Amino acid sequence: MRLKVLVGEEQRGPAVSLAIVLVAIALLGFTVLTGSRVEVVAPILGAVAVFAVGYRALLSWRSLLTITFLVILLIPIRRYTLPSSLPFHLEPYRLLAAFIAVGWLTSLLIDRRVRLKSTPIDTPLLCFYFVVLLSLIVNPARVRSVEPDVIKKLMFFASFFILYYVIASIAGKQRDIDFLVGVLVLGGCIVSVAAMIESRTQYNVFDHLTSVIPFLKESGPPHIAIRGARLRAQASAQHPIALGAVLVMLVPLALYRAHALKRPLGWLSVALLSLGALSTVSRTAVVMLGVVLLVYLLLRTEETKKLWPLLIPALAAVHIILPGTIGTLKSSLFPKGGLIAQQQNAPVGSGRIATLGPALDAEWKPNPILGEGFGTRVPVKDDYVLVPNGPILDDQWLGVVLEVGVVGTFVFGWLIVRFLRRAGSAGKHDRSPRGWLLVGVTASTAAYAVGMFTYDAFSFIQVTFMFFMLMGLGSATLALQPEEARERARSRAYPAPATPQQSGA
Repeated sequence: MRLKVLVGEEQRGPAVSLAIVLVAIALLGFTVLTGSRVEVVAPILGAVAVFAVGYRALLSWRSLLTITFLVILLIPIRRYTLPSSLPFHLEPYRLLAAFIAVGWLTSLLIDRRVRLKSTPIDTPLLCFYFVVLLSLIVNPARVRSVEPDVIKKLMFFASFFILYYVIASIAGKQRDIDFLVGVLVLGGCIVSVAAMIESRTQYNVFDHLTSVIPFLKESGPPHIAIRGARLRAQASAQHPIALGAVLVMLVPLALYRAHALKRPLGWLSVALLSLGALSTVSRTAVVMLGVVLLVYLLLRTEETKKLWPLLIPALAAVHIILPGTIGTLKSSLFPKGGLIAQQQNAPVGSGRIATLGPALDAEWKPNPILGEGFGTRVPVKDDYVLVPNGPILDDQWLGVVLEVGVVGTFVFGWLIVRFLRRAGSAGKHDRSPRGWLLVGVTASTAAYAVGMFTYDAFSFIQVTFMFFMLMGLGSATLALQPEEARERARSRAYPAPATPQQSGA
């Protein structure tokens, strides 16, 4: 399935494509002769020529989603932009998200094959967006003070929702879902390898993408984080915590490919993603891995128990490949005096527990029902708000409570619980590959929900995109019939011939 183009494409396509390629070659030759910026012009002209020749394949929904997944995983968000004179930073993922949104909405109107499918979380999604709008209506003064940031965050959430519905509506066959899962796992493995290299050598390959994609523009210096004596790998994420969260969420997809689909090198991808997550030296990643393990113990008890003998070799591999990581994680999870005391005694904005009380008193109590307005908290100065209006929380659930109140928090919790119940219940009772995938997305979603308590998840676009993408794949999988139901339907459509005893012979 692909986006519709102009009528008559079958007749004019080859001639137009050839003309575009010839023009691109001519422009490239002119650029070389004049000594202009060949390193910038050549990739652009090459991309134009490739698109002209293969636009039919590139405009298929599978290709568009593949490109989007890889861009989100491999091009660091907020570190690189595209050249433009727009009043906001034009990043690759934004351009792709806008293109897909426009293309999908247009296709809904003109292509009968593209339909908006209902999903298990339609009602809570719509209710949450309604509560978001109400929170802005009842806080007009605060919204005006940070209006550009509010608009930006509303657009972010709209793009999350649209991508969710595109995946849930377009991925209508198991082979499409499996292909997209494979893309995510492959992209995650690439990031994991880069993260492990960064952890050992302090060289982040994603800080040097302009040498490969010269038309990208660096928007700021890379972030460097240290824990103990260990460099915390960041790779393509905005922060080591976000990187660890993304890679942990991809581990269940790798397990699905390794165990249910028997893919070559499947268990290697599980190991790479796990090691990549640990290279961030992130407590959040460890907690999320624990949640993933708990979900598998609940939904795939016997199969999970059989993997316990691998625990010691796994720890040995971590010690060899990422020396010092286990000790650093142990000291950060169990500091002197206790983790809770450490968080309580930290300054406001630096400790999760220390920030909890003051944030509730100053920001939640005045507006407990609908909060102070979605997207109105700006804890770090940016291009539009030079003075932050609240402390860093490191707790996204607390952020939800403050911005959309108890009503919005209840609705967002309802959204997650509803998806977990639908996907988890279906996966528990379905022993086919479909069931294993549903268990996987259940584990990933539960890990994200628990991880929200330990960092500002919505501020990290890559990991929040991953959350909605995995729910989209899960909703598309739920729409498929279980293998047993497909077999029964097939047997009713093509009944087996009667035996001699059944026919009375």
